[in-house]
Amino acid sequence: MFDLFKQWPQAELHDTPELMRSITNIPYPLFNSVVRTKIPSSTIEDVIDSTLAEYKSRNVPMMWWTGPSTQPSDLGIILSERGFHKSVSPGMAGDLASFPESYALPKDLQFKKVENEAELDIFCRVVSEVFGLPDFVADAFLDLFLNLGFDSPFLNYIGSIDNEVVATSSVLLGGGVAGIYNVATLESARRKGIGAAMTAIPLLEARSVGYRVCTLESSESGFNVYRKLGFQEYCKISHYVWTGD
Repeated sequence: MFDLFKQWPQAELHDTPELMRSITNIPYPLFNSVVRTKIPSSTIEDVIDSTLAEYKSRNVPMMWWTGPSTQPSDLGIILSERGFHKSVSPGMAGDLASFPESYALPKDLQFKKVENEAELDIFCRVVSEVFGLPDFVADAFLDLFLNLGFDSPFLNYIGSIDNEVVATSSVLLGGGVAGIYNVATLESARRKGIGAAMTAIPLLEARSVGYRVCTLESSESGFNVYRKLGFQEYCKISHYVWTGD
């Protein structure tokens, strides 16, 4: 996903075999992330120092991601000792060949791809409301997606009931993998199978154009929903947030 930041004027993406990181002037950790680390143990402390210095110079919080391929393997421990705050999510994947041939929409739900700025603005507002994000983050997402355009490999979807958008999802197509993001349902529309539908239908569309593997990072509330769809947990993805406090 962070490769897409190359197309966004608000972000700088630094990508080397050792480190991949983004930096912006937006004071929200997701936009200022280290997403790949392959550094020898002997130099990791210096790399952390120099990396943090850049984010400090922008006065922005940042997030450091770790997973199964992260080197050194004890990076999370080092970050925790430096005051980073940790959260963990299951990394899940599925074989689209095992998914059903079709998926019935819940009653009264209309599903469509986001195709214009007005729909995209509503999409960003719903995502931000569900995940408790500030308005400036919704504004940043809107700007990012407008820069990507509506024909990018990152496709956004909305689900509506009675012409009111109540749910969202996104799929990123690339490298033979369909990655699911932004699955969000307003509180008033939950427990109706809408989140499952917003996940399944983009994946069935991805399968129809040749994709076989699907991935996502699950929330605690969505874990069992994704398992019922055919996803399995394969790893843990950890996020270490530095706020400067």
